[in-house]
Amino acid sequence: MDGSAPLADWKIGVDIGGTFMDFCALETRSGRVASLKVLTSPDDPGAELLTGLDLLAEREGLDPAQVSRFVHGTTVGINTILQRRGAKLAMITNAGFEDVIELARLRMPDMYSLFCHRPEPLIPRDRIFGIPIRQRADGSESPRADSAVVAEAVARAKETGAEGIIVALLHSWRDGGQEAAVKAMIEAEAPELFVFTSAEVWPVIREYERSSTAILNGYVHPRVAGYLTALEARLEDRGVPARAMLTKSNGGLMSAGEGRRDCVSMLLSGTASGVMGAAWLARQAGERRVLTLDIGGTSADFALIVDGEVQYGSDELIGEFPLHIPSVSVSSIGIGGGSIASVDGQGVLRVGPESAGSQPGPACYGRGGTRATVTDAMAVCGWLGHSELAYGQLRMDIGLARRAVAELAKRLGRGIEETAQAILDIAISEMFVEVEKLSSRAGVDLREFALMPFGGGGPMLGAFLARELGMNRVIAPRWPGVVSALGGLVADLRGDFIRTVFADLDPAALSGLQSAFQELCNAGRRWLTAQGHDGASELRLSADMRYAGQSYEIEVALKPAWLDDVPRIASAFHATHRQIYDFDDPDGRIEIINLRLSAIGAGPKPAFPQSDAPSTPAEPLRHVPIHLHGRREIPLFERALLTGGAAFAGPAVVVQEDTTFAIPDHVSAHVDRHLNIHLSFTE
Repeated sequence: MDGSAPLADWKIGVDIGGTFMDFCALETRSGRVASLKVLTSPDDPGAELLTGLDLLAEREGLDPAQVSRFVHGTTVGINTILQRRGAKLAMITNAGFEDVIELARLRMPDMYSLFCHRPEPLIPRDRIFGIPIRQRADGSESPRADSAVVAEAVARAKETGAEGIIVALLHSWRDGGQEAAVKAMIEAEAPELFVFTSAEVWPVIREYERSSTAILNGYVHPRVAGYLTALEARLEDRGVPARAMLTKSNGGLMSAGEGRRDCVSMLLSGTASGVMGAAWLARQAGERRVLTLDIGGTSADFALIVDGEVQYGSDELIGEFPLHIPSVSVSSIGIGGGSIASVDGQGVLRVGPESAGSQPGPACYGRGGTRATVTDAMAVCGWLGHSELAYGQLRMDIGLARRAVAELAKRLGRGIEETAQAILDIAISEMFVEVEKLSSRAGVDLREFALMPFGGGGPMLGAFLARELGMNRVIAPRWPGVVSALGGLVADLRGDFIRTVFADLDPAALSGLQSAFQELCNAGRRWLTAQGHDGASELRLSADMRYAGQSYEIEVALKPAWLDDVPRIASAFHATHRQIYDFDDPDGRIEIINLRLSAIGAGPKPAFPQSDAPSTPAEPLRHVPIHLHGRREIPLFERALLTGGAAFAGPAVVVQEDTTFAIPDHVSAHVDRHLNIHLSFTE
């Protein structure tokens, strides 16, 4: 051996939000963690990636050639839907079923609003074409696909300017062969159009759910594919050898190559990644029941971690549209650090959902913003402005914040500080309502939970929200501003697969269940192999089940060994139904609608340095003035100087490079060995 030092090995997690792109970089040999925030560039999504890599190289000595793992979460897909800037699509379906997308489920988003309306479909009725083709429920076809009929539908689609076509036919959950045959005819007739079938995207029973999922996938495909192609080119240009991995809505990972086709799986990648990162940090800290609060520039996202496990759902909303694939269960509200405060025509102060974003941003950023935001209100109240923001990229201009808030104060006839506090109170109350809905749906008592705030704005408002919710504990991670980026570093590969079986739960159904399970297992193993995974893996089985006569089903965790034991499966369903609805019917007939399988490939888990020390009072850097029900002086601490065992009392301000932690009064704080700050309310 030549005695030279071993080469560094870097793993990088990146998450892009509405205002910043976050970086969390781990040098595995030393355990050193480097974090960074870079302002987004709305006109050129992804350009901030190069800026971030260059800054990490300049400040931390990162060599792009030594990056062995690169994981990215992006909002490109969801923003495409929210802004309705996706592809112009046409759809081919069965004759007589052209109105499925328009009819949807005949439910209004808000049944109590006289002014509520359903969203305009992503494919209007005049671009949906029915063809005389039918696959029966038993799998037989009559009539079969005819190439001349398909060619006519394609010609009409092209006349409307369609860029891509979705093929969604009846009963393709049972056999996708008919859709595949139509797809082949379209590709032969018009190779310039991209085509997706509902069965290849998500082969679930119910034609609306299957069709709408395929439409979401096609709608974002061109922008997502273009973004990922540019991402890989940028990484190659910088000499990064690691292949790009993407965070998924289900909290797992997939390759960027797969992401070009399976676009719908990454629509909630950023929010899901944040919850996964928070769950990992919570387990490290010994917290098993946690409410996560992720506040960025435009929204606040909430999720529950129960018994150390992230909660999943399959009906999350993407803007106005339901997403029917498995995803981390997250509730969102349009309240973030950049949310704009305004006075309506009746003289009422309101906050959000309009956001200042990164351009022009809050007034205090000095980037051209003139309207008061939540961040400006925090600055006016004195919680912000004591250090540089975003790793030195921003300097807080309190004068501009006061000027923006003063405009509202004048209209309200209040003082500037009083108006700023009102903005914060309204933001917290809006979040309170959303969290109460979440806890009611989940049937949990939040007094048994700890709140974990993260994101750039989470630590600013989290402790105040926890107090309003009656929660007694708050835990702030060491790098709260980049938890979503960290989530990519700790995530596993995860692929979800589904087979509709639609059978009564009785002994005659067991052979079909076992056969479907083997198909799912084979698909899961093939997927893990295609992702390049050769390490430890796990196959998790569940089923969508219901009592006969019910319209919708619940997901029940199963073990493969139970697939030859009807009473054991039934017992699991009864118990799950009772847990959710406080009711079960042991004598009721049970139906199994779908079998689900999650193929999980364990990824490497980082080891962060720890700091053990006896409990000692922390020394503040200085005292700063704030407005908290009147003017007062409170201690200010620097996060980097708080070691394990440090203790102090609120009110206080803790400043760090990625965020500011605002700590109210009547609170005791201590730092654990993982450098998390724990708050306990003393009254």
